[in-house]
Amino acid sequence: MTQAAGRSPVLVAAGGTGGHLFPAEALAAALAERGISVHLATDRRAARYSGALPDDVVHVVASATLRGRDLFAVLQMVAALGTGLAQSWSLIGRLKPAAVIGFGGYPTVPPLLAAAWRGVPTIVHDANAVIGRANRLLAPRVTAIATTFPGVFDNAPQLAAKATLTGNPVRPAVVAAAATAYPASDGTLRLLVFGGSQGARILADVVPAAVSLLQPSLRAQLAIVQQAREEDLKRVTDAYREFSVAAKVATFFPDLPARIAMSHLIVARSGASTVAELSAIGRPAILVPLPHALDQDQFANAGVLANAGGAIRLLQEDFTPRRLATELAALAAAPQQLADMAAAARSVGRLDAADRLADLVLKVAADGANK
Repeated sequence: MTQAAGRSPVLVAAGGTGGHLFPAEALAAALAERGISVHLATDRRAARYSGALPDDVVHVVASATLRGRDLFAVLQMVAALGTGLAQSWSLIGRLKPAAVIGFGGYPTVPPLLAAAWRGVPTIVHDANAVIGRANRLLAPRVTAIATTFPGVFDNAPQLAAKATLTGNPVRPAVVAAAATAYPASDGTLRLLVFGGSQGARILADVVPAAVSLLQPSLRAQLAIVQQAREEDLKRVTDAYREFSVAAKVATFFPDLPARIAMSHLIVARSGASTVAELSAIGRPAILVPLPHALDQDQFANAGVLANAGGAIRLLQEDFTPRRLATELAALAAAPQQLADMAAAARSVGRLDAADRLADLVLKVAADGANK
């Protein structure tokens, strides 16, 4: 069936954020190495992240999430999903994919449902320690489920029976960065701060204020790289300049995996891709989960690294300048603890996740073809 799958493409569906799309692109790279072409179904928001795939294999499919309880909002969602289903039905009919795999987010719902109704083998991959809402909807209807962490379906034996632990695929740049050893202590503490693909205002508010509370001798040891939103860029830059701290502040770093590898400590949110990359590369972190999320997925993700000893998890309400300053001072004074945390983070990483997921895709496609 590997040859049959090679003649037919695989369709991946992802959308909403880079956190959904990056694993899809990692899988595409793993399948391409096996001679299998990949097409991507996504929405307009995520299309801007899809530079790793040629334009002619990226297909924008309509989708929507429920943004209100009134009748008009429900009708809007139903109309968008109906349009997306029709588009997906037509797309699958043209491509005749060997399998369709979704990576979470509502843009995956129309392609996965259309594939299931057409009898095409289907898989969902969930990057988080708690399965997301779109994947919860799809899980009973798909052929197989791939998980990043163990125990996701401990309370759902029917779903556990078709689940395979693969890990969260990481980009080739992350695999390359993972070859870099944890940087030796040389009198400089390299601190990397980022809040996901679009940054986070809370980090712009708290991190410079925490640095201002540190002893001048410790501030002189810092070399900070911080991602900030466009509207926060000047105030963050000015704050570090006022404290005479070496800092590079930008809205986006295209070489983020390499910068993670060069850092002694990371301060970040705990989205699925962030946790996957920190654990694959093996770097210690102070993680601040996004609050108020319905699924509390970032809290659970950060817990995986914290329980392994690779991270400190701070609730946003506890993430104050004084608390962060205390944590930074303690870690700066304990370089061996940072190195031990780096090793602990690496112990839960899976550099082969893309290949493991590619193996599952081929198996599901083969089983479907042989029915």
